[in-house]
Amino acid sequence: MKKLRRSARLVDMTQHLLAHPHTLIPLTLFAEQYGAAKSSISEDLSIIKEAFEVQGVGLLKTVAGAAGGVKYIPQVKTEEALVFVQELIGQLANPDRLLPGGYLYMSDILGDPSTMAKIGKLFATAYADKNVDVVMTVETKGIPLAYATAMFLNVPVVIVRRDNKVTEGSVVSINYVSGSSKRIQTMSLARRALAEQSRVLIVDDFMKAGGTLRGMIDLLQEFRATVVGCGVLVETTADVSERLVDEYVSLAKLQDVDIKGKQIEIELGSFFDR
Repeated sequence: MKKLRRSARLVDMTQHLLAHPHTLIPLTLFAEQYGAAKSSISEDLSIIKEAFEVQGVGLLKTVAGAAGGVKYIPQVKTEEALVFVQELIGQLANPDRLLPGGYLYMSDILGDPSTMAKIGKLFATAYADKNVDVVMTVETKGIPLAYATAMFLNVPVVIVRRDNKVTEGSVVSINYVSGSSKRIQTMSLARRALAEQSRVLIVDDFMKAGGTLRGMIDLLQEFRATVVGCGVLVETTADVSERLVDEYVSLAKLQDVDIKGKQIEIELGSFFDR
């Protein structure tokens, strides 16, 4: 590679770090790529580290030793998260979003790449130290959330199906009780989709009583996996006494819905209680 001026090198290193979150990058890789001494690379990384922290991009962690290097950890400052989620709550509180059963129309939000990226980074921030191996969700609306979160954790996505697909091969299926409707439903996961004893972060778009999350947690027991956390975009306080999941992080909390009066009351979720 052509030797770059320091300014260009800083830009190129920054781009590389942003594209490889949660990945330990040896200093020798940068030194060889740019034809620079390790001491110069270390100085460059100090500049990038300071810029990341000031701008709220994330953290740069340095690991000492022969097998060491540098790792970019995406993080969102609390103040920045608060501003974004308050804006999101403003959108969700629009009465036109009301659907039968007290649900909210969120497809437009889930389909917006910029919004999904911000939400994914928030969940990645909440579980940055959990050594996540894979992000799991159930089809279909949780899929954008899962991919956005997995991008910032730099891990694969696993999608639980509500019916069997021939193209999935052998699957593990379980029956679970929907927390809100009390109906028996089925979910499946291909045996090849998840290695045993994986550390799994579950994400979903909406939670009432938590039956779907509970089902995924139970399904993961068949893979001897560890659930490191559950991230929910919107939770509702309805049927709290019957909630099937206790430990989770939500961004917004649907407190009350007045369908007749077309009023929606939403508050900040448990993300801000940490």
